[in-house]
Amino acid sequence: MATPVVTKTAWKLQEIVAHASNVSSLVLGKASGRLLATGGDDCRVNLWSINKPNCIMSLTGHTSPVESVRLNTPEELIVAGSQSGSIRVWDLEAAKILRTLMGHKANICSLDFHPYGEFVASGSQDTNIKLWDIRRKGCVFRYRGHSQAVRCLRFSPDGKWLASAADDHTVKLWDLTAGKMMSEFPGHTGPVNVVEFHPNEYLLASGSSDRTIRFWDLEKFQVVSCIEGEPGPVRSVLFNPDGCCLYSGCQDSLRVYGWEPERCFDVVLVSWGKVADLAVCNDQLIGVAFSQSNVSSYVVDLTRVTRTGTVAQDLVQDSRPLAQQSTHPSAPLRRIYERPSTACSKPQRVKQNSESERRSPSSEDDRDERESRAEIQNAEEYNEIFQPKNSISRTPPRRSEPFPAPPEDDTATAKEVAKPSPPMDSQFPVPNAEPAIIPATRNEPIGLKASDFLPAVKIPQQAELVDEDAMSQIRKGHDTMCVVLTSRHKNLDTVRAVWTTGDIKTSVDSAVAINDLSVVVDLLNIVNQKASLWKLDLCTTVLPQIEKLLQSKYESYVQTGCTSLKLILQRFLPLITDILAAPPSVGVDISREERLHKCRLCYKQLKSISGLVKSKSALSGRHGSAFRELHLLMASLD
Repeated sequence: MATPVVTKTAWKLQEIVAHASNVSSLVLGKASGRLLATGGDDCRVNLWSINKPNCIMSLTGHTSPVESVRLNTPEELIVAGSQSGSIRVWDLEAAKILRTLMGHKANICSLDFHPYGEFVASGSQDTNIKLWDIRRKGCVFRYRGHSQAVRCLRFSPDGKWLASAADDHTVKLWDLTAGKMMSEFPGHTGPVNVVEFHPNEYLLASGSSDRTIRFWDLEKFQVVSCIEGEPGPVRSVLFNPDGCCLYSGCQDSLRVYGWEPERCFDVVLVSWGKVADLAVCNDQLIGVAFSQSNVSSYVVDLTRVTRTGTVAQDLVQDSRPLAQQSTHPSAPLRRIYERPSTACSKPQRVKQNSESERRSPSSEDDRDERESRAEIQNAEEYNEIFQPKNSISRTPPRRSEPFPAPPEDDTATAKEVAKPSPPMDSQFPVPNAEPAIIPATRNEPIGLKASDFLPAVKIPQQAELVDEDAMSQIRKGHDTMCVVLTSRHKNLDTVRAVWTTGDIKTSVDSAVAINDLSVVVDLLNIVNQKASLWKLDLCTTVLPQIEKLLQSKYESYVQTGCTSLKLILQRFLPLITDILAAPPSVGVDISREERLHKCRLCYKQLKSISGLVKSKSALSGRHGSAFRELHLLMASLD
């Protein structure tokens, strides 16, 4: 009798070089789970078929990095927003540009297609949300209410509401027909990265950088439950198509949650790092992640995901099978979305904005077609995926099959599947130079090779490596590293002792006096978590250190410096400018003179940093976005 082959629950499908430069955004087609669109710093939008090595189509026209992409439900249209604030819509069947939409004043951070009408919603770093009519090439309405960048937009399944998540820690719900905000959902203590509507019920899920997922009742406009203790910031969530559970793409794992009561049904380990988007198709969950110019895709077999297994802390374990779960028996029944009877239904048009925002089709359409091109790189796959839907076919369309799982014990097969596919041509070269900024999270040390620490082996003789020699080479430099770590531990103990006996200013001064940026970073990471600790005299000490951090080659140092500078600008810049602009007081006021001196010192330091921020705002990717946001906050210094 043959032994049955045990297959994996989760595995890496492929890795591709998606762009000639860094990938800045991507999205999966939710209907098929097979179409992938990527936006890059090379100003292109590339389309791929999952598990195929070659690019299907490359869309050009943007003149700045593409920072947000979105496919419509039938996967016939794609919209892409750029760093400059422009939005372009392409018709994938016709392989041409459909519309160019202008109006935002900063980066496009989020996009979504209306489920039934030809409308697109866009959220920007300028804090505005705009609803666009693709046919009329104009802005239908502008929604104002967020105070920071809008990171995610989602239309409700019935197309009547729009949910928005922003860096101001809030989720807002907008009524499209009335053109106003219905409700605001506070509660998160960090930027909200993602929102997702339940496919059937009046329920909304939101994920934040504070490592929590909150579920909101859209009838009572109140929180249903809150899941805490995520291993990292929540960036990607997706309800199961039947609405029985919520999938959360965590750092190197997939978690399956219920909400009434809050509980974790299953945890599946997946080595995808920071997953960017999820889709469900054929009882499989497809996850995609990107790093620099590479995009990796992963598969989780949902038929093997159950509610027994490892459970997250503080969550109730439920041992029932996944297929038997719907909603909790004691859960109140919520309203169900009312779908339009025809696909032609659309939200009512609301009042228009100014004449400058209403743009009618003109000769600009011809210019768009000249500036934008759809380069079909694989005609066979293009015809298979984007064949016209209005043509009558004699045979039913071919249905996609589930991706086969590699066997658990066949390591060679698994390695072959996980092996990165070669680039399609010289158009997308593999970057081999060391990055200018060392990433905070990486699988291998930068600039180090294991062979450098081992004695050279002569190939003709194939000399056998002696264990003692190998160990002596590996230990080379170990004592030095121990001394460095011991010194750092001692410095942190010193700072901690000052912290417990004195105020925060004294502990920061002691950290600066040690002259070790790593200690300053560790201390700032703690201070940044509580904004109330920041005082004006603390800014005078920290700002020179921030200038050093922003010029560091370590990504984690740059991130900490940006976070601290953002806190200072938001809390103290208005105070500094007001005090400096105030007329001199009559008489002697010692406290006012000291405050004025601190403000002048901070202003001088901020002016010095502003030049550095401005020069780095042209960078691409996440660092560029952070510096551009800081540059906007520092505009009042000019």
